[in-house]
Amino acid sequence: MTTFDENNRTPRYAPPVDLSKFAWLSIAAAVVTIGLKGGAAWLTGSVGLLSDAAESLVNLVAAIVALIALKVAIRPPDESHPYGFSKAEYFSAAVEGVMIFAAAAFIIATSIERLLNPRMPEQLGLGLIISVAAALINGGVALVLLRKGREHGSATLIADGKHLMTDVVTSAAVLVGVALVALTNQPVLDPVVALLAGANILWTGIGLIRSSVNGLMDVSVPEQTNAGLYEVLDRFREPGRVEFHAVRTRVAGNRQFMEFHVLVPGNWTVQQGHDLTEDVIDALVEVVPEVRVAAHTEPIEDPKSYADETDF
Repeated sequence: MTTFDENNRTPRYAPPVDLSKFAWLSIAAAVVTIGLKGGAAWLTGSVGLLSDAAESLVNLVAAIVALIALKVAIRPPDESHPYGFSKAEYFSAAVEGVMIFAAAAFIIATSIERLLNPRMPEQLGLGLIISVAAALINGGVALVLLRKGREHGSATLIADGKHLMTDVVTSAAVLVGVALVALTNQPVLDPVVALLAGANILWTGIGLIRSSVNGLMDVSVPEQTNAGLYEVLDRFREPGRVEFHAVRTRVAGNRQFMEFHVLVPGNWTVQQGHDLTEDVIDALVEVVPEVRVAAHTEPIEDPKSYADETDF
């Protein structure tokens, strides 16, 4: 009798990729930009530049949280967490959203105080040069994080990338405002621009929290991915003989899950049904390597097979 040696089996699914090096990149960028923007705010006394520096401080905290989440997310499943820890990424995105709210509150409060007591910033030329350098650093890192986040389906990297890109937009707005202050000699424009920057940051925070909640609610995989998976099922479907139903997909951080029922002729052997199901799963994983598939084989003639036929 042939025995099965599980130590020699070839794993169907590739292990998740360790993306923590990109969190370290974000941490390094935050440290550098805090120094640059903080120095610019100190030199000029501009509340707009101070608000920009405050967001970079939030970036640092968020990047540290992201690093922790990425390390937790790639831990292999255990007895208490059979589906793994990939949802840890959504907690990182939620924390980042909350941190953005804190930054926005500080910026808005500081701006209102300066609006009531206007003061002309100093050495604006040097402050603008320093802030432009910081914005360029954040912009470059944000593009890297967004690209890698989408490539690997990482909610943490996408959230961190969006946060940094928001920082770039905020910096651009602040730079325009500070430049206008220098040109018009109207100090009140400085806190006005800071208020607008705070409102923009607040909106980004709402978006991040919304996306993290959607992830925790087991949202379906993206529409394009779903379409590719259904195309594979259609390839194996034989009307009246081989059918699929109760198809469900969900996203959990850097992992995607799919489950469905396979309907086959009742007179098939267990081996025949198993071989078909394995072929279908292999084809699905070939199209979407990130998806983990669970399938249940049923006789197509049995009415009980249709008790859970709703497709999602």
